[in-house]
Amino acid sequence: MRKALYCLALVVLIASPAFSKKHPVPLDPKTDAAKCLECHEDKSKGKAVHSAIATGCTSCHEVRVNKEITRVKLTTATSHRLCLQCHADKNASEMKGKVHSPAVRDCLKCHDPHVSDNTNQLLKPASGATKNENLCLSCHNQGVNVPQGGSRHMALDMGCATCHTTHKTSDKGDREANFHLTKNSPALCVDCHDPGDETIKKAHAGQPVGGTDCLTCHDPHQSSSPKLQQKFQHAVFSGKDSCASCHDVPRDGKVVLTNADKKALCISCHEEQAKKIEGSKVQHAGAMGDCTDCHNPHASKFPGLPKSDPVSACVACHADQAEQHKKKVLHQPAFAQGCSTCHEPHGGANKKLLRKADRSGLCLECHGPEVKPEVDEAGKLVKIFDGKVRLPERYFDRVPRLALRYGLGHPVERHPAVDQVDPNDNTKVRVAINCSTCHQPHSSAEPSLLVNDQRNGMQFCGSCHKDFATR
Repeated sequence: MRKALYCLALVVLIASPAFSKKHPVPLDPKTDAAKCLECHEDKSKGKAVHSAIATGCTSCHEVRVNKEITRVKLTTATSHRLCLQCHADKNASEMKGKVHSPAVRDCLKCHDPHVSDNTNQLLKPASGATKNENLCLSCHNQGVNVPQGGSRHMALDMGCATCHTTHKTSDKGDREANFHLTKNSPALCVDCHDPGDETIKKAHAGQPVGGTDCLTCHDPHQSSSPKLQQKFQHAVFSGKDSCASCHDVPRDGKVVLTNADKKALCISCHEEQAKKIEGSKVQHAGAMGDCTDCHNPHASKFPGLPKSDPVSACVACHADQAEQHKKKVLHQPAFAQGCSTCHEPHGGANKKLLRKADRSGLCLECHGPEVKPEVDEAGKLVKIFDGKVRLPERYFDRVPRLALRYGLGHPVERHPAVDQVDPNDNTKVRVAINCSTCHQPHSSAEPSLLVNDQRNGMQFCGSCHKDFATR
């Protein structure tokens, strides 16, 4: 009954004229822009005036008169849909790559539709040190809370638009698109930082860095370390005067290593990984090459020092998973944390390099009812799989936990979630059930990651429960 009343109230609310603004005085339905500006002149004058103002108020608004009441409303159901009538190139549904989230459906979160003191009718400037000054800091906090002893990029004082352009997109997975950069690194960085400057040469021990991607070692906003060094650093890189451990004096403007064989140089410290790569029951072909094919030897934004990010480092070779990445609904650990959340990157004992042979056991490492991830206070991380996998500190805040008991309880109470044995012979499995019976591990076209990209509903349940489907 309560649900029915709620739905009725919602229908009444939507059907009511409350979403159109009641005008304080009666108007003629054919009122023109000149009449509007007699009272609303402030909507047509300012440093940055929306070009639509010149086309007249009724290009965006319409006057509705019902008996004694005059209401003024937009000509479309939503402000976003109205904006797209002129700005069709900003339609997120037709754009490739990652779209800045406010631009997906809420133009007015950043822009004033009439006039502003800022370029592009922004509500606030894209510069300043606090969220009261800087529009971007209304949602982002880069550079705001620098830890003691850390460092902050001075470019932040020049404004976010120095490096970013909010509506730029390109292919999904491309860093320039993902972070809406005006250029990619190092081209963006060398606009301000000349690699030939003596100060920069000295800071890099004379090593040639002109063509190096600066973001492999430096965070572009802030760091808990000096000189904007990335959060996770190779132990040999973070020590003082440690460059000589791996590098000789450069020759002819090129980097020279102390061992011409890159893998041999890495193995001199990481012998245990070499043994795992060679001796694992299930080997990873990608780990057979040079370590630097996948890892950055200096620093990274992510644990394990992946060369790019934990996803791109893998999908560069695994084209099938690159296709999975194109689907609408992505499994967060697979396409945000990285493939090594569930897979052993150097080799393992299980099929598909899974960290556990039991598929359900693998999933329940995060989704189980008694998950107790180990906390790593030093790096503000949590660890699972006996400490082998490190995840962001608040990772489990949004991970759904399944209320399983004795192998029952998902997706509904008493529903089995483990193999059902034959009651006459408990050595035989009557019905095989694990997480992958119903769910895909990587992505789907529909929510819930159900197999074959199916929707969550009775029809899906009927694929197993034939008697139920025919009722």
